[in-house]
Amino acid sequence: MAATISHDLAWTVTKGHSATLVKRANGVQFSRDPLNLKNLYSRKNEGSIANKAIGIVAGENGSIKLLVKKADKQHQPAKLINETSFSSAKGSRKLYSAVVNSTAKRNYRPDLRQDAVARASAIRKAAKPVKASPASKLRGAKALKAAEASASA
Repeated sequence: MAATISHDLAWTVTKGHSATLVKRANGVQFSRDPLNLKNLYSRKNEGSIANKAIGIVAGENGSIKLLVKKADKQHQPAKLINETSFSSAKGSRKLYSAVVNSTAKRNYRPDLRQDAVARASAIRKAAKPVKASPASKLRGAKALKAAEASASA
């Protein structure tokens, strides 16, 4: 039988020295942990320390992956994280409701559901191509000068 340590002890030992920790000059500490929805390095948000954690990451071809940490598989690292993919063809509202429903039926951290939907929304928005804005029309004296310059050239 494998011995496990408490999560509070694990946080105390790794606090300030984790591989996922990113320190900034102004004293703010961020996290690169995929199970950390807010990317803030704290005991509450750090998914590698928590019993139950939720993560949203970008997948291939615009898809989104939902990562759920299983509380009963702490001693089996290969089976610890359950991964569910949502294709980019799925509508945004259906994606958000699927994220909420998949975390609600497992009763996983209701305080993180809103953050999970916000993270999925940000990933979906970042995956969309940026449209080129049309050239703005000049008005008044600038338009007259530009028209004269182009006519004389």
